[in-house]
Amino acid sequence: MGSRTGKKAPANARAHSAPEQDAGKLGRKDYDAALEKLHVELVKLQRWVQHKGLKVCIVFEGRDGAGKGGTIKAITERVSPRVFRVVALPAPTERERSQMYLQRYVQHLPAAGEIVIFDRSWYNRAGVERVMGFCTEEQTKKFLNGVPLVEKAMVESGIILLKYWLEVSPEEQTRRLEARIEDGRKIWKLSPMDLKSYSRWYDYSRARDDMFAATDTGFAPWYVAKSENKRRVRLNIINHLLSRIPYKSLPLEKVKLPKRQQAGGYQAPEYPYKLVPDRF
Repeated sequence: MGSRTGKKAPANARAHSAPEQDAGKLGRKDYDAALEKLHVELVKLQRWVQHKGLKVCIVFEGRDGAGKGGTIKAITERVSPRVFRVVALPAPTERERSQMYLQRYVQHLPAAGEIVIFDRSWYNRAGVERVMGFCTEEQTKKFLNGVPLVEKAMVESGIILLKYWLEVSPEEQTRRLEARIEDGRKIWKLSPMDLKSYSRWYDYSRARDDMFAATDTGFAPWYVAKSENKRRVRLNIINHLLSRIPYKSLPLEKVKLPKRQQAGGYQAPEYPYKLVPDRF
């Protein structure tokens, strides 16, 4: 089935192909240097978005272990959380389940001067909810038919909408999920739902294909990023999103620290502070 624009779903998303050949390891030094340059551009974008009152919404979707969280962290680690706002909603409450499906997402859409990043989004209905049986096929069908209309309204209201799907191979997904099991810092990322989802690779593939076919539109297209290499996909996505949002570098006033005031007779009290022990 084609999309509403008459286009076919991206070829690399319709059926899983063999893992992409590694284009060569990207060393930490080269990665950090490239990321630093992109961070400078993200700060310029941030200032431009505030200056022009732009509204930007970025959606990240993909299987568990595809690298969504790491990519979002790479985008946001050097910018203001007051401008770049990350939305990662938990499971809906009883009240939210009684609402119109998109209602809990709409309230998080950007206002002027904001960039909102969804770490998973309303597309949960087309993915995990459908595959895991949390909604009916009829509900999924209605969602896929209706969401392009909602996204068109978003775009027509002035929101710049970018939708990214991170595509990972089954072999790399297995490696990453196993690493979570073995790493005490990452075990929290692996939920019982993740384990159930892991066993349903092809159910997710079919759900993804249907999602692309119905919602890859001219006004809100899907961009697919191969995420076998975490460092490369982060750089590629940041570079791409910067290219999709026209911005200019605003002039900066030269900043000089002022002189500190004189002590004026101030003396630090001998207060019995509860100091943190120097253990490291």
